[in-house]
Amino acid sequence: MKMISWNVNGLRAVMGKDFMETFQKLDADLFCLQETKLQEGQIAMELPGYHQFWNYAEKKGYSGTAIFSKQEPLSVRYGIGEDAFDHEGRVITLEFPDFYFITVYTPNSQDGLARLPYRMEWEDAFLNYIRKLDSGKPVIFCGDLNVAHQEIDLKNPKSNQHNAGFTIEERNKMTALLGSGFVDTFRYFYPDARDQYSWWSYRFHAREKNAGWRIDYFIVSERLKDRLVSAGIHQEVFGSDHCPVELILQD
Repeated sequence: MKMISWNVNGLRAVMGKDFMETFQKLDADLFCLQETKLQEGQIAMELPGYHQFWNYAEKKGYSGTAIFSKQEPLSVRYGIGEDAFDHEGRVITLEFPDFYFITVYTPNSQDGLARLPYRMEWEDAFLNYIRKLDSGKPVIFCGDLNVAHQEIDLKNPKSNQHNAGFTIEERNKMTALLGSGFVDTFRYFYPDARDQYSWWSYRFHAREKNAGWRIDYFIVSERLKDRLVSAGIHQEVFGSDHCPVELILQD
């Protein structure tokens, strides 16, 4: 089973940059988007063979997620069931016979860390949500988690230690999540790989220089480790400031 996650940073914009060609080429069983920046009815996707699930932010042109699935799920949930966190279209959960599958767009702590307190509350609420699901059946979740977990996960760790996405607070929350019975699949396969990034600033020719961050993930319950086939980052795909990330799981 092939799974893809991509923060498109505005789906309507990336539709004009070969999105459908990329979608068809990657040919995923589950294809997830973050930061769609859409309201309902603003786009019509013709995706034969896929069931479509959308979660829109109440604020126009902001956030938003989607999942396109070849298999029809047993159930669908939008959000995490907490009002403080369910107005920005950040989470979709599909239930399948042997696992839960989630796409998530984690809040950015923003310039000056203005939203770091909210982010910390979100982290606790989201971890609580996935742990409850995990008590029933294994969990796979993917998306833009807005954190580079280790120094190896970004080009310039020293100069970014107090910036959103690399604060000790955010990194500690990721450490706690992984310590709660979950696996960062890319690091499972490539524990020491460097220069493997999924996001680059639009400034300073960052992508051209590969001065990026790895902030897009596939994370799974520990007990799915034996089913992991491969994980990857599609740095060859353009169209957004992020590139798609991939997980292949044994059926």
